[in-house]
Amino acid sequence: MTTEALVAQILLKKSFLCIGLDTDLEKIPPHLLEKEDPIFEFNKDIIDATHHLCVAYKPNMAFYEAYGLKGWRALEKTINYLNSKHPEIFTIADAKRGDIGNTSTRYAKAFFEDLEFDSITIAPYMGKDSVEPFLAFKDKHTILLALTSNVGAFDFQTKKVNGQELYQEVLRTSQTYKNAENLMYVVGATKAEYLTEIRKIVPNNFLLVPGVGAQGGSLEDVCQYGMTSNVGLLINSSRGIIYASKGADFAEGAAESAKRIQVKMSGALENLN
Repeated sequence: MTTEALVAQILLKKSFLCIGLDTDLEKIPPHLLEKEDPIFEFNKDIIDATHHLCVAYKPNMAFYEAYGLKGWRALEKTINYLNSKHPEIFTIADAKRGDIGNTSTRYAKAFFEDLEFDSITIAPYMGKDSVEPFLAFKDKHTILLALTSNVGAFDFQTKKVNGQELYQEVLRTSQTYKNAENLMYVVGATKAEYLTEIRKIVPNNFLLVPGVGAQGGSLEDVCQYGMTSNVGLLINSSRGIIYASKGADFAEGAAESAKRIQVKMSGALENLN
């Protein structure tokens, strides 16, 4: 999916919501555990109930790898379902990979060619030759971790190096990489006060923003300081949507939670226009 196609979907649906599919067998409704593939059945019902309210889905790989082969099969079925039933949806493999060049190439092939995700999250710590193999794929997007929403983000990301904070160096340096126009960045909603400076460095790239909802981030603040003329934001919500209800009506509960966010996003887009 191209950036232009993503923006078109945002304007069509009046939403820049990304739903995280962090599917945990210990949290899904008990009746689904009787199914042959409870992870996929849960994901499918969530997708069916919410696809008209969001523009992206983000499976977190840890929640699939934890279940071994069964988890990978559920992931494959989930992405195949999305790509066949809802090809307009932007898909994000939340894998946080990052390794030397030939290894990165294999990771890229796994997620971009085999599973056919539109994008993948990448840790930038190993630098240029660990990132560019992902950027080499046409119409695929690489989402670098820049300033994350966890408490430990302050251990390294905001430390000053040569007079500037490390996350700013990540942003600036990555813009020199080949095919940098296909870069997006993870910026936590709990770090909304940093968005003004971030937009000075990457004024046009999309930001994937987790932390709205369960982690306490403010949608309004993110929109005020991070939105661009082409929107430039994907706001992720995971637990606040997919576990809005723990009963048999979990899909309906997810849709209601997603709708509340989408209504706010619609208002933000009207203000942008």
